[in-house]
Amino acid sequence: MLIIPAIDIIDAKCVRLTKGDYDTKKTYNENPLEQAKIFEASGLTHLHLVDLDGAKKGQVQNWKVLETIASNTNLHIDFSGGIKTREQAQQAFDLGAKQITVGSLAVKNQKEFTDWIWEFGEDKLILGADVKDKQIAIQGWQENSNQDIFSFLDYYFEEGIDYVLCTDVSKDGMLQGASVDLYKELLEEYPEIKLIASGGVSCLQDLVELKAIGCYAAIVGKAIYEGKISLKELKEFL
Repeated sequence: MLIIPAIDIIDAKCVRLTKGDYDTKKTYNENPLEQAKIFEASGLTHLHLVDLDGAKKGQVQNWKVLETIASNTNLHIDFSGGIKTREQAQQAFDLGAKQITVGSLAVKNQKEFTDWIWEFGEDKLILGADVKDKQIAIQGWQENSNQDIFSFLDYYFEEGIDYVLCTDVSKDGMLQGASVDLYKELLEEYPEIKLIASGGVSCLQDLVELKAIGCYAAIVGKAIYEGKISLKELKEFL
């Protein structure tokens, strides 16, 4: 199972939120490149880079952070937050992202995102499936789409999507454990997807459980920044 550290960006700084609430913002590093290099030096190979400004505004705001990290590290970056057009998707790839995660657009314009799957390839795209009580949340988790996770995945599974990043918003930033039961249910329903678990990871045991049920990867954010999991401890997963 891949371990993917997260860098969430507001005002070009590395921050974390609790339950997606922007009022809970806590800054951990004012230099995202420095943080990315710390991850790379520890042996981690991937990075989940989220433009929280872009997610909230519906328009990418922090292109420069993506470009800077991609130009100065060898990390496999998946970038998300406010990507709404084909041109923006292409720009993310041109600036160095290896993959992009798309959530809101995939809900609001299924045809557009389906076209991207065919144009860019399923290996370049990660379907962002952020959930509150199994309902898809969009616009930086500020809005409920009234669409349930299973009908959402049914559609895109038929369209050939491989990678799905599922965040349980109620768990995110809480350090109270991952939504293992939800992920287990999804993997039983869609055993072929590469499921990336996100939200709530608080200790190594959480990662052991996610690996045991067959998750392709797990994103770790606040647990690293708060010292609940050390980068040294993560080496057993590398």
